[in-house]
Amino acid sequence: MPTIYGVLRSRATRPLWLLAEAGTEFSHVPVVQSYRLADPTAADAPLNTLSPEFLKISPQSAVPVMVDGDLVLTESLAITLCLARQYGGDLGPLDANELALAEQWALFGGISIDLPGIDIIYTYADGLADTPDGAAKIAAAVDRLSRPLARLETHLTTHEYLIGNRFTVADIMVAECLRYSQPHKPLHAAYPKTFAWLARCQARPAFVDMMARRNAEAA
Repeated sequence: MPTIYGVLRSRATRPLWLLAEAGTEFSHVPVVQSYRLADPTAADAPLNTLSPEFLKISPQSAVPVMVDGDLVLTESLAITLCLARQYGGDLGPLDANELALAEQWALFGGISIDLPGIDIIYTYADGLADTPDGAAKIAAAVDRLSRPLARLETHLTTHEYLIGNRFTVADIMVAECLRYSQPHKPLHAAYPKTFAWLARCQARPAFVDMMARRNAEAA
């Protein structure tokens, strides 16, 4: 049985969403990012990414981490794809071609979508989107997203989902990367097929339940 370390206010949402969709039994150990704590080394501090017991599992001091038997993985997209292959049934790739496509979409999301989105979501969260510096940061992120989102928009013009015209791990991985860009509404108008697809993914009961639990966590 796999164990996922990390809180929902982290990239642990990716593997946890996959596991919820798959209906797989798993263990979840909440691990808080150390930067969110006033003193992560205090005796009464919750389990966090600087706790000695967690550092034994992940010397990188980052969540999420998956432990499944002797296998330890420390990258969220690799964890999610591994779980899909092992436990996901039709959520996972069904042949070598679908595996190659799933790996492509994982890399696409992680390299082209994730980091510009982080700039967008934090600028909005910090209340800086309407300031000159914040607007410039968002504009730079939108520019970096233009080519990958054009690629997504073209694909989704003729496909309901990313692989095999069914909801799969690829949709989970890319949707969770794209969620960070979601606060910037002009993107929705510029890429309507892409954000309609994102809405379909986020309307799934497993995602709705996960986000409700995420939002109930301490900010």
